[in-house]
Amino acid sequence: MGLTGVLRVVVMACTLAGTWFLLQMYLNTSWKSISLRSWFGSSVLADPSASHAQPQTPRNKCGNVKSCPQNHFAFKIISGAANVVGPSLCFDDNLIMSSVKNNIGRGLNFALMNGTTGQLIKTDNYDMYSGDVKHLVAFLKTIQNGTLVLVASFDDPATKMNDEARTLLTNLGSTYAATLHYWDNWVFLGEKDREDKSPFEKLLQLNKETDRELKLPVALKMEGCIPQKMK
Repeated sequence: MGLTGVLRVVVMACTLAGTWFLLQMYLNTSWKSISLRSWFGSSVLADPSASHAQPQTPRNKCGNVKSCPQNHFAFKIISGAANVVGPSLCFDDNLIMSSVKNNIGRGLNFALMNGTTGQLIKTDNYDMYSGDVKHLVAFLKTIQNGTLVLVASFDDPATKMNDEARTLLTNLGSTYAATLHYWDNWVFLGEKDREDKSPFEKLLQLNKETDRELKLPVALKMEGCIPQKMK
């Protein structure tokens, strides 16, 4: 091989080596500059357990806004909305009465709870439009001292109400039982033979001027904490 041939081989080898070197640098630089996050998008690789994720708010009993201190029972009472949506009663995170449980009715809905243990004693409802008020009176007379009484109205709570029934409800600590009217919305938590008025009571009265023909489907909601009775 002459000198010219040797020079051609050397030039070709240098060219191949340089090309390989440049190609290697290009490929290395390209892959280093394109991250998987930028290629697929940050949402695909987002880790839901990353430290920047917002912690979930703990759920309170009965879904209440505030938690209850020790030795207190959480409760939530929601009245019916006109004759459209039924009421619900929750006590110590247990749904006691609701449309889903199929144990509510038109009129007044009651749940009796043991004030010491928080256990359910009885549920019942009384039709105050076409029912007989004597059944309500008999029920109220059977309630034992210290029993917590949860009440939620549905549709009409008062058409058949008489003075005896109103007095018995007042003795549970109610302020509004004495003036309860047709289609009022009422929620209440009282106690048998309570010496003072209960702080747990709400009333929404029908406006006879503006709601003469139509009772709007508005529900009353009341939630809170009641102290556990000690033995």
